[in-house]
Amino acid sequence: MAIYFISDLHLEPAQKAITDGFLSFLDSLKGAEELYILGDFFEVWIGDDYSNEYIELINQALQQCSARGTKIYFMHGNRDFLVGQAWCDNAHCELLDESKLITLGDESILLIHGDSLCTDDVEYMKARVMLRNPQWQEQLLAKSIPERIEFAKQVRNESKESQKGKSYEIMDVNQEAVDKALSEANCATLIHGHTHRPNIHHWEFEGEARTRYVLGDWGDKGWFIKWQAGEDLKLESFDL
Repeated sequence: MAIYFISDLHLEPAQKAITDGFLSFLDSLKGAEELYILGDFFEVWIGDDYSNEYIELINQALQQCSARGTKIYFMHGNRDFLVGQAWCDNAHCELLDESKLITLGDESILLIHGDSLCTDDVEYMKARVMLRNPQWQEQLLAKSIPERIEFAKQVRNESKESQKGKSYEIMDVNQEAVDKALSEANCATLIHGHTHRPNIHHWEFEGEARTRYVLGDWGDKGWFIKWQAGEDLKLESFDL
Protein backbone atom coordinates (compact mmCIF):
# COMPACT_ATOMS: atom_id res chain seq x y z
CA MET A 1 0.00 0.00 0.00
CA ALA A 2 1.34 3.42 -0.98
CA ILE A 3 -0.04 6.94 -0.89
CA TYR A 4 1.37 9.72 -3.07
CA PHE A 5 1.18 13.52 -2.93
CA ILE A 6 1.97 15.89 -5.81
CA SER A 7 1.42 19.57 -6.59
CA ASP A 8 2.50 22.40 -8.86
CA LEU A 9 2.75 20.54 -12.14
CA HIS A 10 1.34 23.59 -13.95
CA LEU A 11 0.24 21.35 -16.80
CA GLU A 12 -0.20 22.97 -20.20
CA PRO A 13 0.32 21.81 -23.81
CA ALA A 14 3.62 23.68 -24.15
CA GLN A 15 5.18 21.63 -21.34
CA LYS A 16 5.64 18.32 -23.15
CA ALA A 17 8.36 16.93 -20.85
CA ILE A 18 6.27 17.60 -17.75
CA THR A 19 3.17 16.14 -19.38
CA ASP A 20 4.99 13.00 -20.50
CA GLY A 21 6.56 12.68 -17.06
CA PHE A 22 3.18 12.94 -15.38
CA LEU A 23 1.62 10.33 -17.65
CA SER A 24 4.51 7.96 -16.91
CA PHE A 25 4.16 8.73 -13.20
CA LEU A 26 0.48 7.76 -13.30
CA ASP A 27 1.35 4.52 -15.10
CA SER A 28 3.74 3.66 -12.27
CA LEU A 29 1.02 3.87 -9.60
CA LYS A 30 -0.47 0.45 -10.26
CA GLY A 31 -0.18 -0.57 -6.62
CA ALA A 32 -1.03 2.81 -5.11
CA GLU A 33 -4.00 3.21 -2.84
CA GLU A 34 -4.37 6.99 -3.10
CA LEU A 35 -3.04 10.02 -5.00
CA TYR A 36 -3.47 13.53 -3.63
CA ILE A 37 -3.12 16.41 -6.11
CA LEU A 38 -2.56 19.48 -3.94
CA GLY A 39 -3.19 22.35 -6.31
CA ASP A 40 -1.73 24.10 -9.35
CA PHE A 41 -2.18 20.88 -11.27
CA PHE A 42 -3.03 22.98 -14.32
CA GLU A 43 -1.19 26.17 -15.25
CA VAL A 44 -4.56 27.80 -15.86
CA TRP A 45 -8.21 26.73 -15.71
CA ILE A 46 -11.01 28.85 -17.16
CA GLY A 47 -13.96 26.61 -16.31
CA ASP A 48 -15.22 23.07 -16.60
CA ASP A 49 -17.20 23.99 -19.72
CA TYR A 50 -13.98 24.45 -21.69
CA SER A 51 -12.07 21.46 -23.03
CA ASN A 52 -9.57 20.56 -25.73
CA GLU A 53 -7.46 17.58 -26.80
CA TYR A 54 -4.88 18.26 -24.11
CA ILE A 55 -7.41 18.36 -21.29
CA GLU A 56 -9.01 15.18 -22.60
CA LEU A 57 -5.58 13.50 -22.62
CA ILE A 58 -5.11 14.34 -18.94
CA ASN A 59 -8.68 13.31 -18.12
CA GLN A 60 -8.26 9.92 -19.76
CA ALA A 61 -4.99 9.29 -17.92
CA LEU A 62 -6.66 10.04 -14.59
CA GLN A 63 -9.65 7.88 -15.49
CA GLN A 64 -7.35 4.97 -16.33
CA CYS A 65 -5.39 5.43 -13.11
CA SER A 66 -8.64 5.41 -11.15
CA ALA A 67 -9.82 2.29 -12.99
CA ARG A 68 -6.64 0.50 -11.86
CA GLY A 69 -7.69 1.07 -8.27
CA THR A 70 -6.04 4.33 -7.23
CA LYS A 71 -8.31 6.77 -5.39
CA ILE A 72 -7.53 10.30 -6.61
CA TYR A 73 -8.14 13.51 -4.67
CA PHE A 74 -7.93 17.06 -6.04
CA MET A 75 -7.33 20.29 -4.11
CA HIS A 76 -7.47 23.77 -5.65
CA GLY A 77 -4.36 25.86 -6.11
CA ASN A 78 -4.01 29.52 -7.00
CA ARG A 79 -3.86 28.67 -10.72
CA ASP A 80 -6.73 26.18 -10.98
CA PHE A 81 -9.21 27.45 -8.40
CA LEU A 82 -12.01 27.35 -10.99
CA VAL A 83 -11.88 23.56 -11.30
CA GLY A 84 -15.35 22.35 -10.37
CA GLN A 85 -17.28 19.24 -9.55
CA ALA A 86 -18.07 18.53 -13.21
CA TRP A 87 -14.41 18.17 -14.14
CA CYS A 88 -13.65 16.14 -11.03
CA ASP A 89 -16.50 13.76 -11.84
CA ASN A 90 -15.25 13.38 -15.41
CA ALA A 91 -11.64 12.80 -14.30
CA HIS A 92 -12.68 10.44 -11.49
CA CYS A 93 -11.28 12.71 -8.76
CA GLU A 94 -12.75 13.65 -5.40
CA LEU A 95 -12.76 17.42 -4.86
CA LEU A 96 -11.30 18.43 -1.50
CA ASP A 97 -11.85 21.52 0.61
CA GLU A 98 -9.16 24.18 1.00
CA SER A 99 -7.52 22.08 3.71
CA LYS A 100 -7.79 18.40 4.51
CA LEU A 101 -6.83 16.45 7.62
CA ILE A 102 -5.95 12.81 6.96
CA THR A 103 -4.53 9.97 9.02
CA LEU A 104 -1.56 7.91 7.88
CA GLY A 105 -0.92 5.03 10.24
CA ASP A 106 -1.34 6.63 13.65
CA GLU A 107 -0.29 10.13 12.55
CA SER A 108 -2.52 13.05 11.56
CA ILE A 109 -1.40 15.02 8.49
CA LEU A 110 -2.69 18.42 7.39
CA LEU A 111 -2.85 18.99 3.63
CA ILE A 112 -2.96 22.53 2.17
CA HIS A 113 -1.98 23.95 -1.21
CA GLY A 114 0.14 26.52 0.59
CA ASP A 115 -0.83 29.94 -0.74
CA SER A 116 -3.03 30.61 2.30
CA LEU A 117 0.11 30.44 4.46
CA CYS A 118 1.97 33.19 2.56
CA THR A 119 0.49 35.92 4.73
CA ASP A 120 3.50 38.24 4.37
CA ASP A 121 2.51 38.77 0.74
CA VAL A 122 -0.24 41.24 1.61
CA GLU A 123 -0.94 42.15 -2.03
CA TYR A 124 -1.55 38.52 -2.98
CA MET A 125 -3.63 37.76 0.11
CA LYS A 126 -6.00 40.61 -0.79
CA ALA A 127 -6.35 39.26 -4.33
CA ARG A 128 -6.86 35.75 -2.99
CA VAL A 129 -9.95 36.82 -1.05
CA MET A 130 -11.53 37.91 -4.34
CA LEU A 131 -10.35 34.92 -6.37
CA ARG A 132 -11.78 32.44 -3.85
CA ASN A 133 -15.11 34.28 -3.50
CA PRO A 134 -17.91 32.06 -4.92
CA GLN A 135 -19.92 35.05 -6.13
CA TRP A 136 -16.92 36.51 -7.98
CA GLN A 137 -16.18 33.09 -9.52
CA GLU A 138 -19.79 32.77 -10.66
CA GLN A 139 -19.59 36.16 -12.38
CA LEU A 140 -16.34 35.19 -14.11
CA LEU A 141 -17.72 31.85 -15.29
CA ALA A 142 -20.74 33.66 -16.75
CA LYS A 143 -18.43 35.41 -19.22
CA SER A 144 -17.72 33.93 -22.64
CA ILE A 145 -14.83 31.51 -23.08
CA PRO A 146 -12.79 34.02 -25.18
CA GLU A 147 -13.26 36.61 -22.42
CA ARG A 148 -12.11 34.15 -19.78
CA ILE A 149 -9.06 33.16 -21.86
CA GLU A 150 -8.10 36.82 -22.14
CA PHE A 151 -8.64 37.33 -18.41
CA ALA A 152 -6.41 34.35 -17.61
CA LYS A 153 -3.62 35.78 -19.79
CA GLN A 154 -3.93 39.12 -18.04
CA VAL A 155 -3.76 37.55 -14.57
CA ARG A 156 -0.69 35.49 -15.50
CA ASN A 157 1.14 38.53 -16.84
CA GLU A 158 0.26 40.61 -13.78
CA SER A 159 1.39 37.79 -11.49
CA LYS A 160 4.78 37.55 -13.22
CA GLU A 161 5.30 41.31 -13.01
CA SER A 162 4.26 41.38 -9.36
CA GLN A 163 6.69 38.64 -8.37
CA LYS A 164 9.66 40.53 -9.85
CA GLY A 165 9.54 43.11 -7.09
CA LYS A 166 8.95 40.76 -4.17
CA SER A 167 11.60 39.37 -1.87
CA TYR A 168 12.34 35.68 -1.45
CA GLU A 169 11.01 35.79 2.10
CA ILE A 170 7.70 37.47 1.26
CA MET A 171 6.78 34.72 -1.20
CA ASP A 172 7.45 31.96 1.33
CA VAL A 173 5.07 30.74 4.03
CA ASN A 174 4.77 32.66 7.28
CA GLN A 175 5.86 30.57 10.27
CA GLU A 176 3.12 31.95 12.52
CA ALA A 177 0.51 31.05 9.90
CA VAL A 178 1.95 27.52 9.70
CA ASP A 179 1.82 27.04 13.46
CA LYS A 180 -1.69 28.46 13.65
CA ALA A 181 -2.93 26.07 10.94
CA LEU A 182 -1.35 23.07 12.66
CA SER A 183 -2.68 24.05 16.08
CA GLU A 184 -6.21 24.55 14.72
CA ALA A 185 -6.03 21.11 13.08
CA ASN A 186 -4.55 19.61 16.25
CA CYS A 187 -1.71 17.93 14.39
CA ALA A 188 2.05 18.26 14.05
CA THR A 189 2.71 17.46 10.37
CA LEU A 190 1.94 19.55 7.30
CA ILE A 191 2.25 18.79 3.58
CA HIS A 192 1.95 21.66 1.11
CA GLY A 193 3.19 22.97 -2.22
CA HIS A 194 2.86 26.40 -3.85
CA THR A 195 6.24 27.89 -2.90
CA HIS A 196 8.30 25.70 -5.29
CA ARG A 197 10.84 25.18 -2.51
CA PRO A 198 11.01 21.41 -1.91
CA ASN A 199 12.31 20.63 1.55
CA ILE A 200 11.55 19.05 4.91
CA HIS A 201 11.50 21.41 7.89
CA HIS A 202 11.65 20.31 11.54
CA TRP A 203 11.06 22.58 14.54
CA GLU A 204 9.43 22.73 17.96
CA PHE A 205 6.34 24.70 18.93
CA GLU A 206 5.30 24.90 22.56
CA GLY A 207 7.24 21.74 23.30
CA GLU A 208 5.78 19.78 20.36
CA ALA A 209 7.96 18.47 17.53
CA ARG A 210 6.54 19.56 14.19
CA THR A 211 7.38 18.80 10.56
CA ARG A 212 6.58 20.59 7.31
CA TYR A 213 7.00 18.78 4.00
CA VAL A 214 7.17 21.06 0.96
CA LEU A 215 6.50 19.64 -2.49
CA GLY A 216 8.48 20.91 -5.45
CA ASP A 217 7.16 22.26 -8.73
CA TRP A 218 7.64 20.11 -11.81
CA GLY A 219 10.25 21.44 -14.22
CA ASP A 220 13.57 19.68 -14.70
CA LYS A 221 12.37 17.19 -12.09
CA GLY A 222 9.08 15.69 -11.01
CA TRP A 223 8.45 15.83 -7.26
CA PHE A 224 6.29 13.70 -5.02
CA ILE A 225 5.89 12.61 -1.43
CA LYS A 226 5.36 8.92 -0.77
CA TRP A 227 3.99 7.16 2.29
CA GLN A 228 3.96 3.44 2.96
CA ALA A 229 2.75 1.66 6.08
CA GLY A 230 5.51 1.38 8.64
CA GLU A 231 7.70 3.99 6.95
CA ASP A 232 8.22 7.74 7.27
CA LEU A 233 7.00 10.16 4.63
CA LYS A 234 9.59 10.51 1.87
CA LEU A 235 10.15 13.51 -0.41
CA GLU A 236 11.43 12.20 -3.74
CA SER A 237 12.14 13.43 -7.26
CA PHE A 238 12.91 12.04 -10.69
CA ASP A 239 14.33 13.55 -13.87
CA LEU A 240 11.93 14.68 -16.56
